Amino acid sequence: MESHIAEIVQHTGGVIGNSWLMIAFPLVGAFILLVFNRFTNRWGHLLGVAMSLASFVVAVLAFFELIGFGPEERRRAVHLFEFIPGMPGEPAMVDMGLLIDPLSISFALLITGVGSLIHIYSIGYMSHDEHRRRFFSYLNLFVAAMLLLVLADNYVGLFIGWEGVGLASYLLIGFWQFKPSAATAAKKAFVVNRVGDFGLLVGMFVIWTSFGTLAFKDLGAEVNGVQNGTTLAIGLLLLLGACGKSAQLPLQSWLLDAMEGPTPVSALIHAATMVTAGVYLVVRSGAFFFPEGSGAALAVSIVGAVTLLAGAIIGCAKDDIKKGLAGSTMSQIGYMMLGAGLGPAGYAFAIGHLITHGFFKANMFLGAGSVMHGMNDEVDMRKYGALRKFMPITFVTFFIGYLAIIGFPLLSGYFTKDGIIETAVHHQPILGWLAVLGAGITGFYMSRMVFMTFFGEKRWADDAHPHESPLVMTVPLMVLSLGSLGLGAYLVLNGTLYRFLSPAVGGDPAAAPEFHFVTTPGLATLALVAVGAAFAWMRYGRAEVPAVQPRGSFLTTFARRDLYGDALNESLFMRPGQWLTRLAVFFDNRGIDGIVNGLAAGIGGSSGRLRRIQTGFARTYALSIFIGAALLTGALLLVGNI
Repeated sequence: MESHIAEIVQHTGGVIGNSWLMIAFPLVGAFILLVFNRFTNRWGHLLGVAMSLASFVVAVLAFFELIGFGPEERRRAVHLFEFIPGMPGEPAMVDMGLLIDPLSISFALLITGVGSLIHIYSIGYMSHDEHRRRFFSYLNLFVAAMLLLVLADNYVGLFIGWEGVGLASYLLIGFWQFKPSAATAAKKAFVVNRVGDFGLLVGMFVIWTSFGTLAFKDLGAEVNGVQNGTTLAIGLLLLLGACGKSAQLPLQSWLLDAMEGPTPVSALIHAATMVTAGVYLVVRSGAFFFPEGSGAALAVSIVGAVTLLAGAIIGCAKDDIKKGLAGSTMSQIGYMMLGAGLGPAGYAFAIGHLITHGFFKANMFLGAGSVMHGMNDEVDMRKYGALRKFMPITFVTFFIGYLAIIGFPLLSGYFTKDGIIETAVHHQPILGWLAVLGAGITGFYMSRMVFMTFFGEKRWADDAHPHESPLVMTVPLMVLSLGSLGLGAYLVLNGTLYRFLSPAVGGDPAAAPEFHFVTTPGLATLALVAVGAAFAWMRYGRAEVPAVQPRGSFLTTFARRDLYGDALNESLFMRPGQWLTRLAVFFDNRGIDGIVNGLAAGIGGSSGRLRRIQTGFARTYALSIFIGAALLTGALLLVGNI
C-alpha cells in the first residue's frame, strides 16, 4: 500500500489559529500557583482544575474546526515565533510553531480530557494534604508540557515538551519527598529517562546534519522514502528515546518505583501523559524513519512484543495494587509499540488502543486510589477482600475497566487490542502470537487483582473502615468507565480512526483495515483469557488468600523482582560505573595530583638544598672564590702541559 501524507496548510484564524491557548492555560495556572503560593492556598486547586478544563474546551473546539475541513486539508500549521534565528538576511534556523492535525488533536483531547478528570478527582484525594496547591501546580505543568510535546511542529519543540514532562514527573513522583522511597523513585525515573533522552537528542543532531531541518513539514520532502544506514540509525536513536519515556525494555525499571507518588500522579503518567509520549514519537516519525517493512520498524515491534510479555509476567507477582497496574501499563504500551511498528495498518489500532487505554487505565488507577482512600492508604491486596460490598461504585467502575483491559467482547479493549493482535499475526506472525500469549497472561493477573481486592472474605485489620469515596472522586470514575465501555467500537469499526489519522500518518484512506469479529488469533486470545481468568479464580477467588506471599518457584521470584531489571542495571552499569569512578579518583589522586605535587615537592626540595649555599658570610664567599680560582688555574696548567 503506497503511503502518503497530506500537505500542511498555514492557518492563522479561528480556534486553530489560537490553539496555543491549549498550552498557555495550564502553563499560566502552574505559574500562578507556584509564584503566588500564599495567595492561592485556599482556592489553588480550583484554579488548577479550571485551567485544565479551559484547555480541554479549546481542544474540543479545535477538533470540530479541524473536521470541518476536507480530509486532505486537516494538517494546519500555526506559526508562533522564531526560536533560533538565522544569519542576517537568512531565514530562521528553527521556527517555533504548532501542527494541528488528526494525530496531535487526538492526543490533545486525551491529555486534556482525561487529565481534567484526574484534576477533579485530586480535589478529593488530596483534600487533607497541606501542599495541595503545589500539587495542582505540578499537574498543570505536566499537562502543559505534554501538550507542547504533541502539538509542536518540529523536533525542537517536541524535545522541550519532552524534557518538561520529565521535570514534571520528577516533581510529582517525589512529591512526598519526606519519604526516602519517593525521593529515590523520583531520582531513578529522572536518571533512567535521561538515557532515553540522550538517544532522542543525538537522533535530532543526526537529522539536522543529514537533512538540514527539524521541521516535520520539511522532512517529508527531504527524506522522501530514502532508507539507508543514516535513517536506520536515526530510527534506532528515536526508539531509544521512546523506550525511556514509555518504559519499554531495556529502560523500564523506573516505572514500578514511580508508584511512590500520589495515586492521581500514577493515573496521569500511565493514562494521559508520560508513557504515551514514546508511542507518539514513533508514530509521528513513522513516515520518515519507521516506514513499513524497515529494520527500524521491526525493532519497534520486537521491543513492543518483548515488553508486553515482560510487563504481564511482572503483573502476575505483585501484591501492591498500584505496582500490579504499573506492570499492566508496561504490557499495554508494549501492545501499542507492537502496532506502531506495523506501518499505517497498525497505526490506527495502536493509537486507538492508546486512547481507550487512557480511559480504562485511568479508571483503574483512580479506582485503586479510591480503595486506598477507604483502607488507610493500604496497597497490599492480601489485606483487602470483599470490598465490593463496601465500595460499590468503585467496584463497578473498576470491574468495567478490568473487562476492557482483558479484551472482553464488545468492550473498548476488545476492539483495539484484538485489532493489534490480528494485524501483527498478519504482518509478523511470531510477534503476533506472542501478543496472543500476553493477552492470556493479562487475563490471569488482572483477574487476580479483582478477586483479591473485591471478592473473597475480608482480610483487613480492625482499624480499617472501608467506605465509598466522595462524589468528587467517584464521578470521574463513572465518566471514565463510559469510555471503557463503548469508545473502542466507535474508533475501530468502519475504519473511523484509520481514515481520520491517514492525512497525518500516511496510508490510503480508502483501504482501511477491517476488524473481524471471528478470527483464529481472536478465538485463541479469548480462550487464553478465559483460561487465565479461571486459573485466577481457582487460586484467589475460590481459595483462601494467604496473609503472606508464599515462596514461589524461580519464575515467581523472577517476576517479583521485576525480571531482575534493577540487578541487571546494577551489574552492567552501576557497579562498573563505581569502579570506573574509583579508578578515575585513584588516577587523579595518584596520577595527575601525584605528578603536580611531586614536581612541586621536587622543586621545593631542590631550592631548599641550593639555598644552603647562600650563607651570607664574606669569608665563605672569599674561600669559595679562592678554591674556584685554584681549580681553574690547575686545570689550565694541566691542559697546557698536555
